[in-house]
This record gives sequence, structure tokens and C-alpha cells, in this order.
Amino acid sequence: QVQLVESGGGLVQPGGSLRLSCAASGFSISAVRWYRQAPGKQREFVASISTGGSTYSADSVKGRFAISRDDAKNTVYLQMNSLKPEDTATYYCNALHRGNWHWGQGTQVTVSS
Repeated sequence: QVQLVESGGGLVQPGGSLRLSCAASGFSISAVRWYRQAPGKQREFVASISTGGSTYSADSVKGRFAISRDDAKNTVYLQMNSLKPEDTATYYCNALHRGNWHWGQGTQVTVSS
């Protein structure tokens, strides 16, 4: 059974850091993306990583967020630094398996003082 489980979200003050994890089971991760969705807004792309480790980030998070992978743990991470209130959202990972993109259930990140 293909499953993605995000974790690591929480409440953090502006300027703080969090590391999100996306653990896959039932398949070996290849290409993975992170998305986020704030209340009342459309889901938006955050960052991606290819099978070979090439990364790409949205302009809004470039220089602050970093995506990485640990294939031995079948897990992808999103290191988020210098967090801003506008980063508040539910964060989802999205992984490719056999031509289909699968979603996790999301993890909530709230940036507030």
C-alpha cells in the first residue's frame, strides 16, 4: 500500500526553524515535491527533488527552505529557516510512483508570535 506520512509541523515564532519529514512506505521514493496550502488559498508548490538529487524551490522560499532526501530511510525532508507568518499553511508531500502522484495527509505549520 502506497503511503506518505508527513511530520514535523508545529507552532514556531517568526525567524524560527522547523524540519518537515515525508516518510514513504509501499514504494521507493523517486521524484518528490512539497506543496503548501493556507486557509482560503490555493495549494502552491514549495520545492522539489529529483531521483538524482536535483532540487528546485519556489521564489518565495528560495534561500530559506531546503529540500533533501535520505534514500536509506525512504524519506524526504524540508528544512525551513527564517520562517515568516506568511509561511503558515498545511504542508503536503507529493511523490511519484508508477506514473501517478500520491499525496500525504499534510502537517500544519503555524508561524506566529
